[in-house]
Amino acid sequence: MTAHADMSILSLVMNASVLVQLVMLLLLGISIASWTGIFRKGLSIHEEKKRTHAFEEVFWTDVDLGALYRELQDENKQQRGALAQIFEAGMGEFLKVRQQKPGDVVAMLDGARRAMRASSQREMDSLERGLPFLASAGSVSPYIGLFGTVWGIMNAFRGLANVQQATLAAVAPGIAEALVATAIGLFAAIPAVVAYNRYATEIDRLANRFDTFSEEFLNILQRQAR
Repeated sequence: MTAHADMSILSLVMNASVLVQLVMLLLLGISIASWTGIFRKGLSIHEEKKRTHAFEEVFWTDVDLGALYRELQDENKQQRGALAQIFEAGMGEFLKVRQQKPGDVVAMLDGARRAMRASSQREMDSLERGLPFLASAGSVSPYIGLFGTVWGIMNAFRGLANVQQATLAAVAPGIAEALVATAIGLFAAIPAVVAYNRYATEIDRLANRFDTFSEEFLNILQRQAR
């Protein structure tokens, strides 16, 4: 019963060397920050998908573009989705160039295209915020855990020099506490990698929807500019 208690996870962590404990503490902090980022990014992407779908439904119901543009200007920018921002940027630039250069269809469309491209890039930067940390956590955490494991195993074998007879019972606790660092490293890395891959794919899909909308919107503006 005592041996079982001594080999429990909590006992191994508490009896580990100071450096290994620091490694475990660092990995725990990375894991907490990673899970916080995972939940926040998941909620933000889900909300963005809802807003994008809602704006597409409004846009493709043959609504007057001028009225929609004026309605968006009266709304709070924080409540809009990325697609609404892209539309407002393109429509605003189109109307501005049409006033400055009436009849110049090429200038109108080029201005709208540049404005939508810049707005789309800003929205993509916002959507991708936090992903680099997940990528870093997923790639670095196993190596940090491995460092703690190597250090713990080194201490375990150095401790054998002080005993007359080397047995498994003598070296097992040191190796076990070292392997806990690897386990914690994997616990921090795996969710971060999975979340990064999933969110990166969903953001790429949103980017494709933004690009498709921009091209279709330019076609509509081209017909209206003539």
